[in-house]
Amino acid sequence: MYMKTFGRANGSSAVSAIAYRAGERIRDERSGRIYDHSDREGVLHKEIVLPAKFADSDLGWAKDRATLWNAAEASEPRKNARVAREFLVALPAEMTATQRLGLAQSFAHELADRYGFAIDVALHAPRTDPRNHHAHLLATTRELGIDGFGAKTTLEMNDAARRARGLEPFFREVIAMRERWASATNEALAAAGIPMRVDHRSLEAQGIDREPQAKLPRAVWEIERRGERSVVGERIRAEQQARAAARDAGQETQAPEPPSLEEVRRRAREAWLELRRDGAATPSAAAPTHKLDDDLGR
Repeated sequence: MYMKTFGRANGSSAVSAIAYRAGERIRDERSGRIYDHSDREGVLHKEIVLPAKFADSDLGWAKDRATLWNAAEASEPRKNARVAREFLVALPAEMTATQRLGLAQSFAHELADRYGFAIDVALHAPRTDPRNHHAHLLATTRELGIDGFGAKTTLEMNDAARRARGLEPFFREVIAMRERWASATNEALAAAGIPMRVDHRSLEAQGIDREPQAKLPRAVWEIERRGERSVVGERIRAEQQARAAARDAGQETQAPEPPSLEEVRRRAREAWLELRRDGAATPSAAAPTHKLDDDLGR
């Protein structure tokens, strides 16, 4: 599970984010901009999940996507406000589509009940990697009320405020959340009769001595998503395979050192230049600010 936030400080918009994830056309009432992704493919399912305590309440406004997210934006007066928090989860390819949907829905309901927020769920189909089934769970940063939004959720509190409430520090909350996602996934796998299991911990923490998968710069991912060749991507994979081979051979061959920060930056620059040479289109001024912040496995 991976988390990210959307807010004014980094110039992002919750309306833009959900329009892209849900594949819809939504007008941002605060900025006047229209984000139109109604022609987007690959959105397998979308729904808004509310806390169970409102099951018998009339919250029609919160079940309408445009109204919900414009209300979330309007509830934040500060120029550096955080408006939405996203939980990005991988869904096992071994499951059926129905089983993956049930897992995402169940976890969304758990989160909504625990934190009292509204959460918008969008399941996406894989793009380049056929195993990359995943869901975006975009949550409000304020608790939901009958007529609107109330206080910030405990997830948005600093550690001092959390201590005053007798809560663990934020980083422990995140670890517990990731552990719960792994448990929920394993419960769903067991119920489906699938023997595989997942673990939220790093390979090192699990005591597994193997090379992690190669991480590609965004521009490389864009090139390969179009089905084109990326020289930078091939080099990164070759380096990762060399490290894995050296590890499998018992370190008889010295594996390359992990790339430095400057090397990572250099690769990103090369990938971006490669993308431009290949004629990638530059987003127009009217394009949503978070169109590229989408999929897992990049």
